[in-house]
Amino acid sequence: MNDLVRQHTALSETDLEWLHLLVSEWQLLSDLSFADLVLWVPTLDGTRYVSVAQMRPNTGPTSYQDDMVGHLVPRGRRPLLDAALDEGRIVREGDPEWREEVPVRVESIPVRREGRVLGVIARNTNLLTVRTPSRLELTYLQSASDLAQMIAAGSFPFPGQQVDMDASPRAGDGLIRLDADGIVQYASPNALSAYHRLGLASDLVGHHLGQATAELAPSRGPVDEALVKLASGYAPRETEVEGSSGVIQLRAIPLKPKGTRIGSLVLCRDVTELRRRERELITKDATIREIHHRVKNNLQTVAALLRLQARRMDSEKGREALNEAVRRVGSIAIVHETLSQNLDERVEFDEIADRVIAMVAEISPGKVNCRRTGRFGILDAEVATPLAMVLTEIMQNALEHAFGPADHGSVEVAAVRGGDRKDARLLITVQDDGRGLPEGFDPKRMGNLGLQIVRTLVEGELGGTFDMVPGPAGGTRVVLDVPVSADK
Repeated sequence: MNDLVRQHTALSETDLEWLHLLVSEWQLLSDLSFADLVLWVPTLDGTRYVSVAQMRPNTGPTSYQDDMVGHLVPRGRRPLLDAALDEGRIVREGDPEWREEVPVRVESIPVRREGRVLGVIARNTNLLTVRTPSRLELTYLQSASDLAQMIAAGSFPFPGQQVDMDASPRAGDGLIRLDADGIVQYASPNALSAYHRLGLASDLVGHHLGQATAELAPSRGPVDEALVKLASGYAPRETEVEGSSGVIQLRAIPLKPKGTRIGSLVLCRDVTELRRRERELITKDATIREIHHRVKNNLQTVAALLRLQARRMDSEKGREALNEAVRRVGSIAIVHETLSQNLDERVEFDEIADRVIAMVAEISPGKVNCRRTGRFGILDAEVATPLAMVLTEIMQNALEHAFGPADHGSVEVAAVRGGDRKDARLLITVQDDGRGLPEGFDPKRMGNLGLQIVRTLVEGELGGTFDMVPGPAGGTRVVLDVPVSADK
């Protein structure tokens, strides 16, 4: 709609915002009218109309099989559009049009904002399935007529009340029609069922909806008065009411077809099951976070026990092996600590990488500067956990074997993400400027336990590749290529 309006019309940005506000609301008008809606806006030169939006009803058959958005028609071909635009009033015709052997009743509703007519809504009703209207259909049609008059007068939609059509109740979810005093004149079967779920034991018709709703909700002191006013439809508002056995969502729409409030529409939806599932998800999320927190605590306990055991070891090799195990356990604990603070099983790995680098840097025998460049980004937990351990082993290997006790040097961890969302990859390079690889060293077959762990995790669990080669300016370079796509 933005592109069509800016390309073909003279409307301002504030006018465009008003049209967006209208389009966010007009599913209600379409459902209440049992009709298709097409929004036509005059072009910049005033000789044509361009259709910028379209809505089909959920309550009846469509009048248009094709998408009308983007169509241009010359002025004069559709007299009803001309009359509504020029005269600023709702225009109806007597005889229906025939489209592909389907009779269609056509009406035109001017869209007014601050006294100016911005465009015209063509309301097209498929008459092929017309039958004797029920009380519900008559209420729908009367409410649609009131809303159409409000659009033509510029009093609907309500400024600052843009509605999320997916989250707000719709006409089919439940509709209640109130008079000016808030007394229920009609309640649809779905609306009555929602209130019965809330705890209502009688009919709604003839009762004051605000008072009846407040009685069904738990006592909330001064808030009860606000709930009474909202459910009485005095202002356009949305709220949820929770009773002893259910939750309903309410949306009030004051009806002012001639400038004075004659009543209100209250749309309601039973959201008991939805809220129950949301609470279950919140509980599950909290449980998962608590599990990660406890795993982190247990891993830290294991690390502490290994550290105590290392202090009691007489063998230098045995002490060093236990210290390596402490760092391996610690890298996994860092991931679980991060997961315990998130709502999903995804982590920002840059923070984890920095903590792992800082943890391993403590074992540096000389003055070695460790740093990270680039970004790892957000990773799934199933990638983050083995990757943290791989990074620990590579850094540990570099600090232990590339530098001596009196050496100065640096180790740089560089991360680059590439590819699209479905085929994203993470290229990690660990470069040191130490003494380099021994003559004839083959990282595919040789190496200590740490390198065996790296090969197993990278190639087996992460599905990536691992290589260790001499650096271009000396030292050693380790290159990891790991897939991090959504499919992985």
